[in-house]
Amino acid sequence: MSDHRQGRDNDQLRAALDAAARGWHVFPLRPGTKRPAGHPEDRCPGTGRCAGGHRTWEQRATTDPDKIRAAWTHAPYGIGVATGPSGLCVLDLDTLKAGEDIPERWAAAGARSGEDVLAVVADEAGQELPGDTLTVRTPSGGLHLYYRVPGDATLRNTSGDRGNGLGWKVDTRAWGGYVVGPGTLTDAGRYGFVWDGGVAELPRWLVEQLTPAPPPAAPVLPIRPAGGRRSRYLDAAIKAEAGKVADATQSRNGTLFAAAVALGQLVEGDALTEDEVRAALMTAAGRHIGTRQFTAREAERTITSGLRVGRNRPRRIA
Repeated sequence: MSDHRQGRDNDQLRAALDAAARGWHVFPLRPGTKRPAGHPEDRCPGTGRCAGGHRTWEQRATTDPDKIRAAWTHAPYGIGVATGPSGLCVLDLDTLKAGEDIPERWAAAGARSGEDVLAVVADEAGQELPGDTLTVRTPSGGLHLYYRVPGDATLRNTSGDRGNGLGWKVDTRAWGGYVVGPGTLTDAGRYGFVWDGGVAELPRWLVEQLTPAPPPAAPVLPIRPAGGRRSRYLDAAIKAEAGKVADATQSRNGTLFAAAVALGQLVEGDALTEDEVRAALMTAAGRHIGTRQFTAREAERTITSGLRVGRNRPRRIA
């Protein structure tokens, strides 16, 4: 191996270890690219680390130095930072590409980049521009602004103007997303620090804008179990939803979320308590935690999200 290649490999290993030391969960990216290393789910061999089911890049992300050293000895991998497990929300501010048109709404505001759009969004909200946090420059000239997500918030990815996104040229990465970590060398160039300082907490006004609006509340639907056997009906409901979670072989996190929504309706309808629902679903999810689909922390977050959605559609025992 050439001294140049050896130096590059060491640089990216050091960058991966540095990211992990900050509490960021990292995983390998294919050398020179922004794509996760490893096989896709549709070509999973079902052996090795995937013996219990396909493990995604988010599940493989780690802060363990020994696992990182072992992985990065195989190739000059780039560094993927799994934002959800790391407790991060990263604002990805892109730049204007050659020949690209600026949408009318943003052109009228004088915006020509994601950085400009964020400034407009902050101004319209009457807030300070959230720029005083760890910042990384991308090879295209864009910026990654790193923020800690408050403990009471669960954020997903957003893209541009779609959904509850912040605007053109502004993407956010949280649960279900990742960013290319600082120190990564791709074919387009290197990701490097602009300001290697502290990671600020995501401002509350941005948390509110990035949190999806809950679905509209549905009418309260009474439940009329046959023969008035209230407790037997509720026991069966808990057992059925917990069974779906325990027996799930695919989309386990989605199954857990759906079960929490269904039982959350009964919690809001005063038919069940939140504690008994959480206990039943965590016990059922325990079959998959750690080795298959998600961590205990992720399972708790999913249950919390599902209960919150379910409470918008309460169901009461008649």
